[in-house]
Amino acid sequence: MDVAARRSVPDSWIASVFSAQAVAKGGVVRRWRRWVEREIGMDRFVAEVRRRGFHMVECGGQLIVICNPHGLRVIC
Repeated sequence: MDVAARRSVPDSWIASVFSAQAVAKGGVVRRWRRWVEREIGMDRFVAEVRRRGFHMVECGGQLIVICNPHGLRVIC
């Protein structure tokens, strides 16, 4: 696989994840951490979440992205 093709895999993966209807509605996207690590790596995913101004938490190996740039408050 050439360099351009390798670069496009993470880009298309990110585009796919963040094109979900939940993202457009300010909802939640959930992915397994191991899957993210295998597909694009945590650094790249965290950078993309930050770039969009979203929030992310991890629980039980799941990454939960709150697709809303407004303040976040943990209640319990």
